[in-house]
Parts: sequence; C-alpha cells; structure tokens
Amino acid sequence: MSRAVRSRLLPRLSKSRTTPAVRSFSSPSPPAETLIASDHPPPAPPPPPAASKSRTFLKVSVSAAVAAAIGTVAYASYAYDVEELEKKKAGYLRWVGDCSVGDDASSFEKFQATVCSTAVKVPLKTIELYIDTRRAIEDHVRGFTEPSSEKLLPDLHPQEQHVFTLVLDLNETLVHSDWTRERGWRTFKRPGVDAFLEHLAKFYEIVVYSDQLSMYVDPVIERLDQKGCIRYRLARNATLYQNGKHYRDLSKLNRNPSQVLYVSGHALESSLQPENSVPIKPWKLENDDTALLDLIPFLEYVAVHTC
Repeated sequence: MSRAVRSRLLPRLSKSRTTPAVRSFSSPSPPAETLIASDHPPPAPPPPPAASKSRTFLKVSVSAAVAAAIGTVAYASYAYDVEELEKKKAGYLRWVGDCSVGDDASSFEKFQATVCSTAVKVPLKTIELYIDTRRAIEDHVRGFTEPSSEKLLPDLHPQEQHVFTLVLDLNETLVHSDWTRERGWRTFKRPGVDAFLEHLAKFYEIVVYSDQLSMYVDPVIERLDQKGCIRYRLARNATLYQNGKHYRDLSKLNRNPSQVLYVSGHALESSLQPENSVPIKPWKLENDDTALLDLIPFLEYVAVHTC
C-alpha cells in the first residue's frame, strides 16, 4: 500500500515544485486628491525699487493735479466769468500740445510727458465740466431774472409806425391794492382812470407793464379795462430782476425808444430808461386825487405835436 501511495503522490509533488511561484504585487495607489485648484498664475515677484518709486511719484503727481484742479475751479468761480474761462481753457489746450513727445523719446522723457499731460488734462476736464454746469445754472437763473423775450411786443403795424407807445405801471398808478383782516385783499380804481384810458387810447398804443405776477395782473386788467383800451399787458416775467428789484426795460418792447413814454408812481426807481419816464404821484387811496386827469393834456400834446 505504501508503494502504491508513493507512486501516486510523487508525480503530483514534482509538478508542484516545477510550477513557478506566484508573486503578489500591490496595486498602484491612486493619485493624491487636489485640494485647491486655481487657473491664475503664481503671483509676480515684487517690482524693483526703482519701479515702485516711479509709481509712487506718479500717484503723488495725479493727486496734486486733482487738488490743483479743485483749487483752480474754486478760484475761477470767484474771479472769472464764462468768457474768461473759455480763454483759460484755450491756454490749457496749448499746454497739452507742449507735453507731447515723439516715439523715439526715452522712457524718462515719456514719463515726464505723462506727468505733464496729467497735470494739464485734469484741470482742463474740470474746467470744462465747470463751464458746462455754470452755463446751465446761469441759463436757468436767467429765466427768472431777465425778460422772457428780446421782443416783448409784436411788431407794430406799418400804418401805425408813427403811433407812440404809452407804458403804464399798475400798482399805485392805475389801481391800489389794500388788505384788511376783515375783508382781505381789495383792489381800487384810481379816480379818473376810465376817462384817462378811453381818451388816450385814441392817440397811443397803451401797454400795462407791472412787476406783479400775471395771475394778479390779468384779472385786474380784465375788470379795469372794460372797453379794451389796453392793447398789451406785461407782468413780472417781462421785467429785469436786479439788486432785489424788478426793473422795466423799455428797450425790450420792440418799439422806437424815442416814441415810448413810461408813466408810473415810481418811474425813476423802476425803469432802466429814466429819459423816457413821466413821474406821477403814487396813489394811496386819496378820494380827491386828479393826477391822471391832469396828465391828459400833456400826453395828448406829445402824441400830436411830436414827430
């Protein structure tokens, strides 16, 4: 039995010895996980000391230019009008041309040109902005301080070129407004105003020129002038506001100045053309007032006998 077992086992043992041994290899480890991914390149190295000083100097120059621009505008707003500022602007434009350099200039010359151009262009842009803003403000203010038109009246008919224009103030000349706590505002007609208007309308083109608002002038004229003797009415928007007062500028009436008369209780104080003014006593509600009637002969004589 032992021989039979040996004969069977020996071939198997020999095969197992001739079979090469299987080596175990460890599988390669997976790559390390990336924690932070960035597409930006690594930071550049710090600039050399010379470049850093140049940038600092440029920043200081720009800051100085801005400060100079602010100071220039502040001084210009006090010392110059818009026309003078335009001349200053033209001078700055010439300086900008002087700051330019050619392509073959050195780096230092180009740097100087940049500083010079910045020092000139910043005040220039500031002045341009200031001029535009100032003009817009002045145009807006001019709408309240100057007459609404260069021609306050339409052209006179060719057949009426010889007709004189009689300009009348309203308050204390034709009417008087009074306020009391019991009755509020009331407007009274001056004695003789109806006869005055009706008679002189035959010789004059009559215009009422008041420094009051049109919301006051229009209803008063409509009640006062029932017969249509007054051709035109001018209110506050047709006056010139200056030094706290509203002035009547007769040169804006689109009429021959030698054929214009201005009658007012404050003629010399409210007109820019005193040579055309005819003063009259201001009316303060006196019942025995005859100033308008007394003035009729003089005005009629002027209209008839003056060429």
